[in-house]
Formats: sequence, C-alpha cells, structure tokens
Amino acid sequence: MGLVSPCTLFATPILLQRNEKGWRTPGIFYAPPMSSPRAKEILELMLGHLGLVFEVEEMEPSGRHVLNIRTREAGRLIGRDGHTLEDLQYLLNRILNRNEESALNVIVDVEGYRQKEKQDFIGHIRELADDVRRTGQPIALDPMNSYDRRLVHQAFADDIDIATQSEEGSARLKRITLVLRRPASD
Repeated sequence: MGLVSPCTLFATPILLQRNEKGWRTPGIFYAPPMSSPRAKEILELMLGHLGLVFEVEEMEPSGRHVLNIRTREAGRLIGRDGHTLEDLQYLLNRILNRNEESALNVIVDVEGYRQKEKQDFIGHIRELADDVRRTGQPIALDPMNSYDRRLVHQAFADDIDIATQSEEGSARLKRITLVLRRPASD
C-alpha cells in the first residue's frame, strides 16, 4: 500500500457526478463526528506526516481529555510562545468536531508545557499582587482570554487581601484589575 493522504482518512473518496450540462462535479461526503478515542490516532497521523519521533499519552485530569506528546523535538511542536502547539490543538479539534458544535475539545500538550506555563503565569500574577499589597495601587493586567482570566479569578478567590475585577463587554480578550479588598467596616 502506498502513502495515504490525510484527506482520505477523513472523507469518502471523491465521487464524480454528472449534472444536466454533462459536467463532472466532485462530491465529498464526510464521515460522522469522530469520538475522543480517535483523537489520539488522528494526532499521531498528523505528527507522523511532520516526520517526528514521538509518543502520545492519553490523560483525563479533572474530566478533560488531554493528549500529551513526548518527543525530543518539543521546541519544534511548541513554537514561539506556544503558538504552534495552539495551532496543532485547534486543527485537531476542528477535525474532531467538524459536524458537531457541542463536542468536547481535546487539549494537546507537549512534555507538560501547558502545566509549566500555567504555574509560571500564576507565579507572575502573584508577584503583581504582592506589588498591589505593598503599594495599595490597583494593577490592570494585560488583556487575556477567558481561560487565563478564569485562572486569575480562581487564584485569588480565597485571598483575604486581593480582589479581581474583570472589565465589562463582549470582547474576547479582556483586562483584569487586581485591587485591595476593602476592609469590613465595623
């Protein structure tokens, strides 16, 4: 068997059909939505086409389906600031969920990069919170996506000194401001 195009794995073969003018038009019929067990197989296919040597582990921490890639070429897959990893995850989820909007997304990680980044991110935010405690001046954080905002809100939910305030609006990226909690008035 020769090389298989990734397209042949996701669609039935192209069928040529005649219309009323005699022209042949291609008709592609897609397979039903793919389940999460297929996610590992599809990711392995994608990485194989990139010529990488790797191993994919399936994990389900806190109910999320995570595929962690182990490879010696982690930097190549992560890319600058994690952009390549984000793109890889986006493509995998588009393939998995192309016919079903409500399907669960798969998280793709490389050598635990996302967990390390999360810890570094929260560590940096905690340093900024220490500045707020010391100076009493609020600090507005850079605009961030909903996942990062949620991490910040959760990190300070039980903090007795620091409160978080999200800006209003429908923008995808929003700022959070770290402020001192007001002492309870007696």
